[in-house]
Amino acid sequence: MPDMTIRLMGIEDYDAVTALWNRTEGMGMNPHDDSRERIGLFLARNPGLCFVAEQDGAVIGAVLCGHDGRRAAIYHLAVDERFRGQNIGRKLVASCCRELHRAGILKVSIVAYTDNEIGNAFWESVGFKHDDQLTMRRAAVADQINL
Repeated sequence: MPDMTIRLMGIEDYDAVTALWNRTEGMGMNPHDDSRERIGLFLARNPGLCFVAEQDGAVIGAVLCGHDGRRAAIYHLAVDERFRGQNIGRKLVASCCRELHRAGILKVSIVAYTDNEIGNAFWESVGFKHDDQLTMRRAAVADQINL
């Protein structure tokens, strides 16, 4: 079997990465947040933190990671179903965490849909614990401008 490599994600990976995300069960894709333009902005804001796993020139895994200087978040981790069980997801998460550690970031979080059993089992297996003390809330920025 050919070697799998992990490398930094670039905007040139957008089509392959979004195709992977779109075929991954449990992923929540948003046409605005996950557009080429918005992913390009995310990559530019978070250089050296987003990765793809590649085999034979094909993207078989991907992850977005970013931080605000204090805390970090990992988004959109996906591994092609045919390549699961080979520690690719773990290696992608470890790549993010290594770079976060180098940047002096001490904490990282993820958000997964409650009904994403495969994703939640993975996150639990790599040490990300469910936090009963927190509730996630969200709002559109435009809806909050005139509070």
